[in-house]
Amino acid sequence: MSRMHRHRMRGKLSRQRVIQLIAAALFNGYAAGFRKGKIFTGGSKAVCVPVLNCYSCPGALGACPIGALQTTLGAKHHFPFYVLGLLTLFGVVLGRAVCGLLCPFGLIQDLLHKVPVPKRTVPRRLDRPARYLKYGILAVLVILLPAFLVTDTGIVPPLFCQYLCPAGTLGGGVPLLLADPALRKLAGALFRWKALVLAVILLASTTIHRPFCKYLCPLGAFYALFNRFSFFQMRLDNDRCVHCGACEAACPMQVEVTGDINGPECIRCGKCRSVCPTGAVSSGFPHGPRSAEKRKRA
Repeated sequence: MSRMHRHRMRGKLSRQRVIQLIAAALFNGYAAGFRKGKIFTGGSKAVCVPVLNCYSCPGALGACPIGALQTTLGAKHHFPFYVLGLLTLFGVVLGRAVCGLLCPFGLIQDLLHKVPVPKRTVPRRLDRPARYLKYGILAVLVILLPAFLVTDTGIVPPLFCQYLCPAGTLGGGVPLLLADPALRKLAGALFRWKALVLAVILLASTTIHRPFCKYLCPLGAFYALFNRFSFFQMRLDNDRCVHCGACEAACPMQVEVTGDINGPECIRCGKCRSVCPTGAVSSGFPHGPRSAEKRKRA
């Protein structure tokens, strides 16, 4: 690979990282919350952000869509038109580009994977079936149980948030406990379980790229349903492709780039585009510069 191409590759990756950092700062811009250990309660908290970002994070300026979906379904008397409509809008426009470019917990996993320890890939016979877990979590924990479980109070708690979500533990639980000694005294078995889940995922992220995104994230599962026809798409120019395999070797989600570039597992992170020696891989919206160039050549 030439020096110029390596420089171009690093530049594109750094731009992705800049977008991730800006998104994390925007979604968690209430800096005073971390200092005071208080949750922001302003008007923007009624608006769902497109990513998994805990409502209880002291810096969060918006609501987590998965938490809002469970809460609305668990109330029994409301259908989540607003939440589902907003999620569908994000899915139709961006697909899983939300995961690759905007999600703060995706950024955390990306950074942890840079830790210099031996890297692993899950064997294909285990990896492929395990990827369906996130769809089961979406269907059962996020939708069916909140909608149909009967409780004494008539309200079902947000089960995914309460028992599984590592993003909530990291962004909400840990900062609040650090800031408030009284909360630390109240933390019991449930928080210890959530801390264990978080620790396992964070440790796994150092050796396996984005394990939570691949196997457990219900929001990623929802957006994956729109990947093939979202406005934002990856594109492969077969005339330029030399089938060197660099794109598939670089893909953190193990997507078969030359065979199914817009498959449900693609998070539009741009790594395949960055390493392509011939510029065969591109991404963007239908009427972007690349499309205009293609029309001009035609």
